[in-house]
Amino acid sequence: MFLGDFMKKLNDLYPGIGTDINIKAIKINSKEVEPGDLFVCTKGVTADRHDFIDDAIANGASAIIVSKDIKGKSVPIIKVPDTNRELPYLCQKFYDYPDKKMTMIGVTGTDGKTSTTTIVQTLIGPDKCGYIGTNGRSCAKFTGDNPNTTPDAHHLYAYLDEFVKYGCKYTAMEASSEAFFRKRLVATTYDVSAYTNITSEHLNIHGSFENYLACKLELFKTTKKDGYSILNKDDEYFETVKNACVANVLTYGQGADNDLQIVSFNIYPTHTKIKFKYRGEEFDVDSPLLGDFNVYNLACGLLICLSLGFKLEDLLSRISNIKISGRLELLNTKTPYYVMVDYAHTPNGITKLLNFVHTLDINRSIVVIGQAGERDYLKRPKVGNVVVENASYAIFTYEDPRSEDPQKICEDIIKELKETHNNYEIVIDRREAIQKAVDMAKEKDMVLILGKGNETYEKLKTGTIYFNDIEEAYQAVANRQIKEG
Repeated sequence: MFLGDFMKKLNDLYPGIGTDINIKAIKINSKEVEPGDLFVCTKGVTADRHDFIDDAIANGASAIIVSKDIKGKSVPIIKVPDTNRELPYLCQKFYDYPDKKMTMIGVTGTDGKTSTTTIVQTLIGPDKCGYIGTNGRSCAKFTGDNPNTTPDAHHLYAYLDEFVKYGCKYTAMEASSEAFFRKRLVATTYDVSAYTNITSEHLNIHGSFENYLACKLELFKTTKKDGYSILNKDDEYFETVKNACVANVLTYGQGADNDLQIVSFNIYPTHTKIKFKYRGEEFDVDSPLLGDFNVYNLACGLLICLSLGFKLEDLLSRISNIKISGRLELLNTKTPYYVMVDYAHTPNGITKLLNFVHTLDINRSIVVIGQAGERDYLKRPKVGNVVVENASYAIFTYEDPRSEDPQKICEDIIKELKETHNNYEIVIDRREAIQKAVDMAKEKDMVLILGKGNETYEKLKTGTIYFNDIEEAYQAVANRQIKEG
């Protein structure tokens, strides 16, 4: 791996500072600082890193970047107007502008970012295209973790540098609203931008839907004028997004006036048949992806690649290779019932998923789901309603509760349910909830474990632990088989 394989002089990063101290890496967490690191005092949701300067110095920081008056320290102190805004430009310079050495593709939206960026990487080829998003970071040469959907700048530019050194010419990345809110992407410009859909989400961070939407629109304002913005014309906010675009606009959707038209589609239990129309020519696709939402995600991914000049026939030859981990992932349990894992966690995403699942040849749907702590609490009762109204049975549980009481989160989820609803229960421990759902399943029932996909952690009050829904589901099936002899 190439991470950390870098060195810069402080004087190169800040000419005129008057010292040639070697800088090994850039850090924003004082606990992670090692000798030779440059510590940047960014401000987070609950922490101001200016409060941890002494800890960073004790751990070996060579210099400190601040936006407050700090004196009397044993290492160079460099003051800037805004440390959060400074960090991306600093990291970009530290890693020699890796984003300028590749074609940058940014995808935003409430749902479908992971699927669409994974589709793009697969269609271009992982030997040429890196991926950064909820499912980590990857290219043909490696797969690695990623702490956020869109990581902080000191991680982001290190990852982009990795891709460059592994020979990637493109990066497909998820561009979240929170990343724009936190100023993580102020230094990045995109060759192609795209959006999937927009519904209410993350209001705990943004304060209002208008602020949330404004952050989404930043992606299209930072797209190169000679680049392309790929828009979903069937989405409610299409005109708003289009008005924010500075690049060439291309659209996809079901209308004949789209650049890529979704003419028709038929969804089967194992694949989807789709008819598209592009530049006056119709063509058929046999997609391994399921659900009408994935018809749109595939259309978005195809149009992104077409805008970059890839040949349609080459793209079509790679569609069968598409696999999106933790998205509509039907596990190979070899049981008379089914188990599926999916990342769906918004009211819109959950509704679409459950509507699709009930088109399959199943009996009951048994859903395991929670809601994240320290996140949009206004969304919780909406999730409760859409689950109990669209699923046969719901088991509400914890999902990254962080500092919040998971019992309280579950009570928020159910607090607006009608008294007539009795198709749910609360099982706080997620492992126990998954086991309960599997044990309940009868022939042709579908157990749906939602909210986390293939993530490998749970964020609890006591710290982050390893936890993976897919592994837990297989273990629950095995446990049931042992109990049943």
